[in-house]
Amino acid sequence: MKVHEYQAKEILDQHGVAVQRGIVADTVEEAVAAAETMKKDGVDQFVVKAQIHAGGRGKGGGVKFSESVDDVRENAEAILGMTLKTPQTGPEGQLVKKILVTAAEDIAHEYYLGVTLDRAKGQDVIMASTEGGVEIEEVAEATPDKIVKVWVDPAVGIRPYQANQVAFALGFEGQALKDARKFVTALYKAYRASDATIAEINPLVKTDDGRVVALDAKIDLDDNALFRHPDLADMRDEAEEDPLEVEAGKHNLNYVKLDGNVGCMVNGAGLAMGTMDLIKLAGGEPANFLDVGGTANAETVEAGFRIILSDPNVKAILVNIFGGIVRGDRVARGVVEAARNIDLTVPLIVRLQGTNAEEGMQILKESGLPIESAIRLQEAADKVTAALEG
Repeated sequence: MKVHEYQAKEILDQHGVAVQRGIVADTVEEAVAAAETMKKDGVDQFVVKAQIHAGGRGKGGGVKFSESVDDVRENAEAILGMTLKTPQTGPEGQLVKKILVTAAEDIAHEYYLGVTLDRAKGQDVIMASTEGGVEIEEVAEATPDKIVKVWVDPAVGIRPYQANQVAFALGFEGQALKDARKFVTALYKAYRASDATIAEINPLVKTDDGRVVALDAKIDLDDNALFRHPDLADMRDEAEEDPLEVEAGKHNLNYVKLDGNVGCMVNGAGLAMGTMDLIKLAGGEPANFLDVGGTANAETVEAGFRIILSDPNVKAILVNIFGGIVRGDRVARGVVEAARNIDLTVPLIVRLQGTNAEEGMQILKESGLPIESAIRLQEAADKVTAALEG
């Protein structure tokens, strides 16, 4: 689950990470009021930042420096309601509904700092670079030698020497070195405590007066651990997510929209990936990844069909079920019931194997519905090809 910058900073602040203060606003007037409040505290220059679940906001015009409260008003009017397009939003962009008003900082240097899991090593890895303000992928491609990595055993946690190693690698000295060590330690602890999949600061800055501060923050949370963090689960902003994926989540379906023409409904992630390969070999392109899991029933199958058919690019649907926990006859009844309840306007191919597959195929045959059944993978592929050509 992604969270906004201002929410990520709230999480970091709770764990002692030094963050740039700011006030979130939903309207222009709220942004102006935020700036006026900050001005009373001695802030005379501001930054207005769009709050969307994507990086590269500055490149798209979503981050604007403001020399006065009047500039905050002007920039808030320009950013709120805009469709912000960045390399991470794609060409469709993302509507800006919230902005963050922060104090402008006098920056001496920008750094990158992030924590994530290195699956190959089975350990957390802290990544740091003196090339802050630049996407880490660009740094890795252009100057990989400028990325420092320190691995941390999650069973032990971060040790003082590891925080020192990162701070020294970034070139900090004096009091800034001590602050950087505390910063690295606090960031790692925030990452672990929140069950994050990544905690990223870009840029981390050293100000002209020597402070070490997170100017921006990105945290992605592990959906599977949210039951441990009801306060963090409340940070979810469904308006920033694909509406079809939100709807699928309500029915416990794992759905990811793609750009193809063949909808697929499968049980099990591995079989789903294999089915997507099958679709490509048949001459089509998968329109989605949809895993109904091991407890598929009529309700979940119908919900899956409705989600798939809401994509106008879908020209055919392939249901590929291997009955292990789930029974083939149960899936077949769900398919038949769903097909009768919805307006099925595209060819439907169903392949059943495993537990009660023969009973399921008989149910499909006796339904009287225009459902193409298949037993072997090649047979299903041929029927997908015929459906697309037809």
